[in-house]
Amino acid sequence: MALIRWQPQAAFSVNRDIDKLVNQVWGETPTFKEFGSTPRVDIAENEQAFILQAELPGMKREEISVSLEDGVLTLSGERKTENEKEGPNYVHRERNTGSFKRTFRLGKEVKADKISAAYKDGVLTVTLPKAEEVKPRQIEVSIS
Repeated sequence: MALIRWQPQAAFSVNRDIDKLVNQVWGETPTFKEFGSTPRVDIAENEQAFILQAELPGMKREEISVSLEDGVLTLSGERKTENEKEGPNYVHRERNTGSFKRTFRLGKEVKADKISAAYKDGVLTVTLPKAEEVKPRQIEVSIS
C-alpha cells in the first residue's frame, strides 16, 4: 500500500475550476471580461429562414460588418474608445472596447442574394432565407 501525500492547494484549485464551470453552465452569467468583446448571439430557425440576433449595444451601424463567404457568415466590428483626454475620468469601467469577430459555418444552403441585416436598439438581426432545396416539403404518397 502506497501513501499519497494530500496537497490542499491542489484540491482548492480543482474546486474553483468546478465551481467556475458549474456557474457558467447553470448559474451566474459569465462576465464580458471572460468572453472578451465577443457579442452574444441567438440563432433561430423557421421553415423559411435562419434568424441570427447579436447584442451590439452602443455601436453605430457604420461600425458593424456582416459578410458571407464559402458558407461562413462573419460578424465583425469595432467598439470605439472615447478619447481619454476629453472624456470623463472613469472610476470603474466594465464596457469593453476594441474589435470583435464572430464566424458561423452554415450547415445548410441559404439564398446569399436574399440575406438581410437590420440594426435596431442595440440588436443586429440577420435573416438568412433558406434555399429551396433545404426547405421542408410534403411528399405525396401515391397508390400503385
